[in-house]
Amino acid sequence: MATHDMDKARSTYERFMGTLKWTVPLIAIITLFVISLIAG
Repeated sequence: MATHDMDKARSTYERFMGTLKWTVPLIAIITLFVISLIAG
């Protein structure tokens, strides 16, 4: 039972980290774009 829970947790964690790898740079690019619009 504990092994199944660990596999499920690992799967969720890997999916979360994979999403984070794409989301953080995307948010940074959008933030820089908005800042450049405000500054310009």
